[in-house]
Amino acid sequence: MAEITVLEGLTQSWIDAKERERLHAGVRRQLEDKILSLIGVSENMEGTESVDTDGGYKIKITGRLNRKVNAERVQEIAAEEGLAEHLSSLFRWKPEVNLSAWKSADKVITAPFLDGITTTPGRASFSVTKD
Repeated sequence: MAEITVLEGLTQSWIDAKERERLHAGVRRQLEDKILSLIGVSENMEGTESVDTDGGYKIKITGRLNRKVNAERVQEIAAEEGLAEHLSSLFRWKPEVNLSAWKSADKVITAPFLDGITTTPGRASFSVTKD
């Protein structure tokens, strides 16, 4: 019974910590948005900008733009425009395991590929709800 009480206490503490984290992250993001607005940094800025305040603070802002590549379309364009030789220098091709296809494939097919795949454990993710 004592272990269940400890587990219940830890679980509730985890829920409380996640809520505090969510609230604090929201406040921090609001502050960041106000700072960006005061400095006059565009939301689609890419690169680094530094600002020194009169009060002795140094603010360093690094803007990033996320880019998602449609690999199939890029390859079509390269073929149409005769630019296929530039694909390997302009793009990184990141093979990923299609786990559902991998699991359903015959071991005769997947076994040779095992030498080219490194598997390491990741951090477990948690989701806790209370009835």
